[in-house]
Amino acid sequence: MQASRATPRASSRFHIEEATIADVHRAIQQGETTCRATVESYVERARAYNGACTQLVTRDGKPILPATGPVRAGAPVSFPTSTLSVASVLPTFEAYSGSPLDLGRMEPTQSDPAVQQQYGMVAGIENAGQINALSTLNIRGERSVTCKAECDRAPAAGPLPASCPASCDAFRRQPDALERASELDAKYGRRPDLKAMPMYCVALSFKDVYDTTDMRTTGGADVNYAMDAPPRDATVVSELRAKGAIIYAKANLDEYNAGAGDPGGAARPTARGYGAGARSTWGGTACNPYDTARETGGSSSGSAAGVAANLVQCSICEETGGSCRQPAWRNDIVAFVTTKGLIPYGGAIGADPYLDRGGIQCRTIADAAAVLDALKDPQRGYFDPRDIYTALPKGLISPQPYASYTAPSAGASAKKPLASMRIGIVREYMVKHAANDRAMSDIVNGEITKVLRDQLGAAIVESVDPLYPDDPSIPNMTYTFQQALAEILPLHFPEYMQRASAVAGYDVAKRDYMVKAGEGLAPWPDSVNMRSVNSPGSATNFGYNLAQYLLRRGDERVKDWATLNANAKYYSAGRVAAMKNWENAIDLVSAGMTQNLKMREVLRLVVMKVMRQNSLDVLVNPTTTIPPAKIGFANQPQVNSRPVGRFPTSANIGVPEITVPAGFNTVVYEPRFALNASKDAYVTVANEDTPSTLSRPMPVGISFWGGPGEEGVVIRAAAAYEAATHHRREPQAFGAIRTRRATQ
Repeated sequence: MQASRATPRASSRFHIEEATIADVHRAIQQGETTCRATVESYVERARAYNGACTQLVTRDGKPILPATGPVRAGAPVSFPTSTLSVASVLPTFEAYSGSPLDLGRMEPTQSDPAVQQQYGMVAGIENAGQINALSTLNIRGERSVTCKAECDRAPAAGPLPASCPASCDAFRRQPDALERASELDAKYGRRPDLKAMPMYCVALSFKDVYDTTDMRTTGGADVNYAMDAPPRDATVVSELRAKGAIIYAKANLDEYNAGAGDPGGAARPTARGYGAGARSTWGGTACNPYDTARETGGSSSGSAAGVAANLVQCSICEETGGSCRQPAWRNDIVAFVTTKGLIPYGGAIGADPYLDRGGIQCRTIADAAAVLDALKDPQRGYFDPRDIYTALPKGLISPQPYASYTAPSAGASAKKPLASMRIGIVREYMVKHAANDRAMSDIVNGEITKVLRDQLGAAIVESVDPLYPDDPSIPNMTYTFQQALAEILPLHFPEYMQRASAVAGYDVAKRDYMVKAGEGLAPWPDSVNMRSVNSPGSATNFGYNLAQYLLRRGDERVKDWATLNANAKYYSAGRVAAMKNWENAIDLVSAGMTQNLKMREVLRLVVMKVMRQNSLDVLVNPTTTIPPAKIGFANQPQVNSRPVGRFPTSANIGVPEITVPAGFNTVVYEPRFALNASKDAYVTVANEDTPSTLSRPMPVGISFWGGPGEEGVVIRAAAAYEAATHHRREPQAFGAIRTRRATQ
């Protein structure tokens, strides 16, 4: 890669790797670094580690010609010339007789035909040395495609070339991240006002669904906007900018927050693709820094990977069903999602406004809580006029800073800081459905008993699930989730019972059965449990939300769904068809939205009834029990209503949850693709017999969650666990730059 245009990094004794927000502030105050030098360090790491990490899956696996992508950290992305044969991914491929495959290829992008990107099937590369976490850096000349290179010339450098769009003259007047850091140094030096600017010089990335006036915003898509930087910041961006943060980068993602799938319609894919991985057309695929051949989780993939590899301090993520938490545990970092509406979502692209919520990913709980405090506006608080869900009752918002809950509560024993806390284990999310669930379920079970109970002193009780063996050493909940569902679901969502499995001697869809089941006088069907009721229906909210976003953005070229698709290109044939079907899905009425509305009310009542009747302070379970898949290969198939990759309860209810690093796993049963009986498609098959012992251990996460407005107690439990374990580990392949160079 060519040298960056950034000023060479200033010499200092301070290193950003694994530094906390407090560490950065302390180093600046003590003269060990400057804000400019800190940002330069992040640019240097991006230059070293933020390149392509996937290769094309082609018919023959032969090399391709060199190709380059967008400029990042001063040099264009260089794509691998090696490819992987499709037969390496899809076994017995010679017998396949189905639709054409969407094989990998390099093509020019729609936004900038001078640069290329990977299209079709791709696979991860072992020891890639890159993770592709950041799609855009706030560096002059590369932060916008509309105003790239000389069209982003600093105002002091004179007028722009006549070929530049007129909008670039206003755009270039915004300082980039390095220039903003220099402004802060010149104004504050070693004495920043941390009370007024608690995020002083904190280099943040934002999932590329949050509008930033000084960086390209496209939801990860390859869309040729008239002006790719929006006219107004998202609310979270403007709040953090005002608190002294460096708005440093846009994080890669699973495009449009995973794009809400395909709503169905006349459009059909012209080719079929296979393979795991979170991906966007403009940004490509992000890779896991603990094993670059494995996926990061989605959709906030680049947010989590970038924080994990120390490419940024923290990142603002988003989740609809688990898209902050599941990438976080896979990348050994903390993710904090709050009561729905506490973190403002105005000025951002969503997948489902009813479920979407912002989140915070950092390497420590203290940093995540500090970012949450900084999002509070001095006048409005957390309310955002652009986000209807932020009109929360004031009683759900803590009167004291959220960061204060990271300290032990008054009177807590230093040796047993959770002695006054009662924690409920959610066994429904620890069932060992397949061989791949075992190791991670057991690791988290050990953390609960050995750390939370024995070391920290919490009282623990467990829920009851017929698929999880009872632990005689742990008391059972006296009132279970099954009992609560039987009492609450029939009245609030009786039509759901029409889907339930039969119960001998009863008609489960009728009133008499439901009344008896609710009173404990009739058996409750095992098929209706905390896993199955958390499977949301298909809704048309993404179509509404993106149309609303485009209308509010007011771009001269991309104004609605039709002009969006006319000016966009998508990474796979499946995405092309899905986005065309979304364009045509103009009827907003959907059974899925009705289910989501009803089920949120049911689940809130269920969870709160279980917690109150058992006198629980917080709930705990693995963030998930499925190890990360290999990029381009098979995902673990679904079984027993266990969602692949995440447990979406807190997202569906809209309640706070924190995932915390819980150790590392070395045992994986790699799932595989298998040709179906008719030989016209591949299905995923679980591997139940042949474990792999990983040479690169992969992270495990534990989740703490509670009811609406209970951020404080969730933070307190999670922080005590974090302080007792310190499971977070820097990925070895992405250490300090000086160490990497010394070994070359």
